[in-house]
Amino acid sequence: MKTPFITRDQLAEITAHYPTPFHLYDEKGIREKARALNDAFSWNKGFKEYFAVKATPTPAILRILQEENCGVDCASYVELLMSHKMGFQDIMFSSNNTPQEDYQYANQIGATINLDAYEDIEHLKRAIAIPETISVRYNPGGVFELGTDIMDHPSEAKFGMTKKQLFQALSELQELGAKYFGVHSFLASNTVTNDYYPELARQLFELAVEIKSELGISLDFINLSGGIGVNYRPEQEANDIAVIGAGVHRVYDEVLLPAGLGEVKIYTELGRFMLAPHGILVTKATHRKETYRTYIGVDASAVNLMRPAMYGAYHHITNMDNPQGTSEVVDVVGSLCENNDKFAVQRELPVTTIGDTLVIHDTGAHGFSMGYQYNAKLRSAEILYTEDGSARLIRRAEKPEDYFATFAGLDFEMDES
Repeated sequence: MKTPFITRDQLAEITAHYPTPFHLYDEKGIREKARALNDAFSWNKGFKEYFAVKATPTPAILRILQEENCGVDCASYVELLMSHKMGFQDIMFSSNNTPQEDYQYANQIGATINLDAYEDIEHLKRAIAIPETISVRYNPGGVFELGTDIMDHPSEAKFGMTKKQLFQALSELQELGAKYFGVHSFLASNTVTNDYYPELARQLFELAVEIKSELGISLDFINLSGGIGVNYRPEQEANDIAVIGAGVHRVYDEVLLPAGLGEVKIYTELGRFMLAPHGILVTKATHRKETYRTYIGVDASAVNLMRPAMYGAYHHITNMDNPQGTSEVVDVVGSLCENNDKFAVQRELPVTTIGDTLVIHDTGAHGFSMGYQYNAKLRSAEILYTEDGSARLIRRAEKPEDYFATFAGLDFEMDES
């Protein structure tokens, strides 16, 4: 059982003012999560969280994190532009297949470039003078395991460079003028275990010791990236960031301190962990259909939350108007002309009637941001549930004129009626 961060009556007040569907974010929860993370890594004097903008690229959300001493990790020119306009000073640029213009702008605003591929050194050289501070992305290949559990397959990922390439890249970048170096790696996605970060840290810390021994380079920072997940399923136990931070601290003291690397800064690049549990997609049941299954049609669709359609991902659903009612087995579906437009497949839920308000949990990251406009569907609003208990519109819903605005050579006048 998952409990929304807002009550039925509080949500009813919001839906009376803002039409569904919309994404709703919990300011209090976001701030508490950022503070817990910073506390968990306060033992490292250079620690910095670079929030993954791609997870929730909404200025009002980024402002909260900025106020909680977080930086940002960007993956594109527009993310860099938005972050710079918001006044962020701590910006990481982690991209791949990167246009030279993006490197130029990242360098112009003082972002730290996180180089994805050894071959990208040539692209970087053509774009800018090699910066004094630079990061390189490591992919160890193979299979990443924790105990007997296979967590992911780094060898299948398009990101990062091999160990041999990484050593060659660091050597060449140093010859080209770089002075301060970092290493970044991402080995598994959405891990729901307190052991992932300490194990990743051990691999990267041991790599740092090798780099110092073979190249004479002492890393300035190690970026543990993302990968800490959330308990999408109610039976899963949430990660404990205090335990995770203590685990990384233990490995830091065990591996880096004896090697004379006790000044290495630790960076994280969390998106899902920081935001997913603190956002919900609010939608209303609009139709019931009985064929070979029972279908509950809602006014949201994969346009608003792509993860179930794209990955078959599980998101818990609460019927705010009948949370404890007699259950039935249903598919919860949107209105797109695609059969994978389903938020739940053969899910046991309380009986839902037309007009009921449903909450789809854990959509605060990779929810709105992955939206699109198939079937000419328009992106929904985003609303912040503030610490004082009020609701504030932080992104309005799109209108038809927004959809038409990019058409070239055509002028669609809206019917005023």
